[in-house]
Amino acid sequence: MKRSDFLQTSAALVGSSLLPFNSSAENKKTGKIRFAYLTDIHVKPDAVAEAGMAKAFQHVQSLKSKVDFIINGGDSIMDSLDADKQKTKTQWDLFHSILKKENSLPVYHCIGNHDVWGWFIKNDRPEADKLYGKQWAVETLALPKRYYSFTKGKWHFIVLDSTQLNPAGGYIAYIDPEQLDWLQQELSNSKDKFICIVSHIPILSICAGLFFNKTEVNGDLKIQRNLMHTDFFALKKLFLGNPNIKVCLSGHIHLQDEVDYLAVKYFCNGAVSGNWWKGAFQEFEPAYAVFDFYDDGTFTRKMMKLS
Repeated sequence: MKRSDFLQTSAALVGSSLLPFNSSAENKKTGKIRFAYLTDIHVKPDAVAEAGMAKAFQHVQSLKSKVDFIINGGDSIMDSLDADKQKTKTQWDLFHSILKKENSLPVYHCIGNHDVWGWFIKNDRPEADKLYGKQWAVETLALPKRYYSFTKGKWHFIVLDSTQLNPAGGYIAYIDPEQLDWLQQELSNSKDKFICIVSHIPILSICAGLFFNKTEVNGDLKIQRNLMHTDFFALKKLFLGNPNIKVCLSGHIHLQDEVDYLAVKYFCNGAVSGNWWKGAFQEFEPAYAVFDFYDDGTFTRKMMKLS
């Protein structure tokens, strides 16, 4: 080989080694499922809230790259914790009316804290009513029970009930012993699937500590027990034993973040209602998320603004 030819060939080889490797076998994704994650809709009899919920579902329906289904992350209605029966019925009727009119996709619902009926009613709490607590949400959303699972292709979705009554007042974020036993069994039976866990309240979130602009008396940041799962360390241990758990999705705090921790990605997905239909909450406008889940266990999220 002539010296000039050798130098040209060597330069070409060196140059090509500096370019990113682009293999169609490596970069081409196959077996994708796509879904929208709408959470914290908080619909109520109000022109802004009604139009906002309708707009969100219209927006999903108009996406150029169509979604296969929707996950509703909870807090479908403004509030039934402290609402009487008629006010609660009015909110649920409105939610279903708009959903029926504006949506044609399958929807998988998660129960949010504001979907629970009667826990905060001070006088004549309706505990004897068969719809008290979470039962109303279970029935009106046609859930198999307050926690359940479903499978899409190579992905298994586990929908948790993360809101538990605090006898001293309010609620605490964790999964109760009955639900924990069920979750362990679900994981044991789903070793051949990638796992996505859905909870209304974040299992892990950086924004949960930034929700309020205040600290403890000593200056420590505060994470309230109703803003993030108090059983996180127990769940972390469980997750470590199940490496097919890839992603956890939540809402509740109306903020957006993503945390990559011990090979699990935790996404908090803002709120359709933003600041409860009063614009942005802190720095986050009304929005929802679109996820692409692939057969190789990878995934992407894109936030879609509604304002």
